[in-house]
Amino acid sequence: MFPANNFLLTTATGFERYLEIAQSSFWPLLKGALVYTIPMTLIAFTIGLVLAIVTALFRLSGIKLLSGIARVYVSIIRGTPLLVQLFIIFFGLGSIGLKIDPFPAAIIGFSLNTGAYASEIIRAAILSIPKGQWEAAYSINMNYTQALKRVILPQATRVSIPPLSNSFISLVKDTSLASTILVTEMFRKSQEIVATTYEPLLLYTEAAFIYWVLCFILSLIQDQMENRLNRYVKT
Repeated sequence: MFPANNFLLTTATGFERYLEIAQSSFWPLLKGALVYTIPMTLIAFTIGLVLAIVTALFRLSGIKLLSGIARVYVSIIRGTPLLVQLFIIFFGLGSIGLKIDPFPAAIIGFSLNTGAYASEIIRAAILSIPKGQWEAAYSINMNYTQALKRVILPQATRVSIPPLSNSFISLVKDTSLASTILVTEMFRKSQEIVATTYEPLLLYTEAAFIYWVLCFILSLIQDQMENRLNRYVKT
């Protein structure tokens, strides 16, 4: 009888402790997401998208120098792990005197990575537009820039939104790697709390839950965007 009662008491006490830790850690984790994870994702994706458009246009320009630069950039980024890229920017450049603070270093790393991958999405979207669209634009005296801006890119945008949305959602999760270069985003916060509570399973599960909720909300927004765009497509 006594061992069983002691076990129940220990279990109850342990559950209350877990509940208390989960409740007290939820706001610091959510604050890490609101202050660092989400802004870092938005900033890096915006910069990366601009870089992606420029890179895609370089690849399609037909100018060997610009196309070559774009190819090398994409090849390097796609051929190396994101974690290694962050380490080179933060620790590597710092070792030769080019010290960059953790948050800007993370922005640079994520932007370069996003730009390389998204450029392939945008390039493929532009190439998917039938050549007849270019010819139709030229037939009404549009030049290359006008045709690209007024005819091709609007159509390519609709094609590229689904894969770009997936890239954005992936970037939300990838920001957890910023914890390795001392950015106090959500996952870093969970590591700090684990160091004082010694409850890694609880804290990392809680962080995973918040990541899942964020990505689930973004998936719903993505579905709404795709539905709105598909209204203008004949089936």
